[in-house]
Amino acid sequence: MSKYFLGIDTSCYTTSIAVVDENEKLMFDSRQVLKVKRGLRGLRQSEALFQHIKNLPILFEKLASQVDINKISKVSASNKPRNLPESYMPVFLAGTSFGKTIAAMLKTSYEEYSHQEGHIAAGKWSAEMLDIRDYIAVHISGGTTEILKVCEIDNKFKVQIIGATKDISAGQLIDRIGVMMGLNFPSGKELDKLSKNGVLGKIKLPVSTEGTYINFSGTETHVKRIIESRIYNNSDIAVALFECIYKSLFEVIKNSCKKTKINDVLLVGGVASNSFIRDNLFIRLKREGINVYLSKPHYSTDNAVGIALLGLNGGRYSE
Repeated sequence: MSKYFLGIDTSCYTTSIAVVDENEKLMFDSRQVLKVKRGLRGLRQSEALFQHIKNLPILFEKLASQVDINKISKVSASNKPRNLPESYMPVFLAGTSFGKTIAAMLKTSYEEYSHQEGHIAAGKWSAEMLDIRDYIAVHISGGTTEILKVCEIDNKFKVQIIGATKDISAGQLIDRIGVMMGLNFPSGKELDKLSKNGVLGKIKLPVSTEGTYINFSGTETHVKRIIESRIYNNSDIAVALFECIYKSLFEVIKNSCKKTKINDVLLVGGVASNSFIRDNLFIRLKREGINVYLSKPHYSTDNAVGIALLGLNGGRYSE
C-alpha cells in the first residue's frame, strides 16, 4: 500500500494543506488566503490565528473527500518562521495543534519544521534541483527578504543568513505601496498585473545596497511622494517599483555569490512569483555566470507542499 505524507502550514496570510506520496508525487494541495479588510496593511496575529482555526477543518474535509487518509503515515506542520531558537509567531500554533490532533487520530508519527525550510524544500522540488547540495537560497516574501547559504550534509540542512534587508522586506514594500494605491492586501498579484501596462524607465527609483544588505525604507518614502504628486499613473509606478526591487536583489545576490564562491541560486517565497522580478533576475544573473533555479510561481507562494516533503524525507532538508 502506498504511503502518504501530510503537510500543514499556517503562515501569516495563508492556510495550506498538502499531501505527497513516497515518490514525491503531489496528491493534494489546497490553500485558503486569509481575508484582510480593504485599506488595512495586514492582520493581527490573533485575527490570523482565528481564521486558520476556521479554515483547517474545511481544507481537511476536502482532503478526506479526495485522498484515502488511512494511507497517511506521517503528519508534519510548520511551527515557526525560521529554524532559529528565538523564532516564534502565534499563527503557527493553529497548524501544530491541528497536526498533532490528526496524527493522534490516525495513530501515525508527527514532526515539525520551520516555514522557511518548507519554502526551500518546495522550491528545490519544483525547480528539480536534484543533486545540488551547496547553494544560495533567496527567500523573498511578505515578511522576509534573506540571502541564505545552504549546505546539505548527510541529508541535513545547514542554513546561514549572509544577507537581508536592514529595514522592511521586499514583500512589505510591495504591500505598503499597493495599499497606498487603494489595492487589496496582499497587493503583489494586482501590482504585477498593473506593471504589465507600465512604461519602463519613466520613473527611476533609488537603489540602496551595501554588500549583501538592502535598504527599502527610502524607496517606500520616495514612492509615497510620487503617488501623492499624482503625476504618474499606477502602472508606471508599479513597473518602476519592481525594477528597483529586482536591481537591489541582483546586487546582493551577485555579491553573495562572490563572497561564498557559490554560483547556484534558488529563488523562493511569494515575491519570487513576480514575473518581472524573476525574469529579469534570471537574465542578469545568467550573464554573470550564475545558475538560477526558479520555483514555479504556484510553489513560490505560501504552501504546505514543502512541509509534506520534509516529512517524507525524515529531516532530509532540516537539521
